[in-house]
Amino acid sequence: MSWREFFDGDHSIYVNDRHKLLHARMVAGDVAALTRELCPDRRPVVIDYGCGEAAEARTVAAACSRLILSDAAPGVLARVRERYADDAAILVLSPEQVEGLQAEATDLIVVNSLLQYLPRAEFERLLGVWRSLLRPGGHLVLGDVIPPEVSPVTDAAALLRFGYEGGFLLAAGAGLVRTALSDYRKLRNELGLATYDENAMLSILENAGFEAERRRPNIGHNQARMTFVATRPDEA
Repeated sequence: MSWREFFDGDHSIYVNDRHKLLHARMVAGDVAALTRELCPDRRPVVIDYGCGEAAEARTVAAACSRLILSDAAPGVLARVRERYADDAAILVLSPEQVEGLQAEATDLIVVNSLLQYLPRAEFERLLGVWRSLLRPGGHLVLGDVIPPEVSPVTDAAALLRFGYEGGFLLAAGAGLVRTALSDYRKLRNELGLATYDENAMLSILENAGFEAERRRPNIGHNQARMTFVATRPDEA
């Protein structure tokens, strides 16, 4: 089983419906706020690459002129396409369709909680794709990047804090037990998760032609992980 197959099927990443809802609302709120911060003078065209279920995408779309959602898992993409079929502000595309967009067609690309599942070579290839899609001065946001020192115990503690604050603490505890026995744990042991320290990520982004910085806070609830903002420089 690959990570793509895992996320395309039934999985235990969310401990219950409340966890799923609060997570979606938090991430969408953070991305919408970032969109307004990074593009204050325009209603931008935004790509959410690796969007997942995107249940609260309309929150982000309210800050955009057009929101493009894309995910590599076919089943997930089909559900997202059905959910937003009647929303003129949201366009749902496969990754292949995204790569076929016109150069410099977008102002902001958000890639949240995806890099840990990508091989390094694929990540570096996609950096070239994303850079070509951004207009000069456009931004690439990489969220939820895992540093090497962050362990599953750290992630579990962050989930328990989120569960306590969100009113699903008992479900979070039970969910951690299920996850420990699930395909996610097996895949994490077999395939691993890609990790990057701050300096390494900044170097990768700069080598790919971006001006980059770490941005605090991280998108979402886990502040042991990192968010980076990479800007395609203006070109004379």
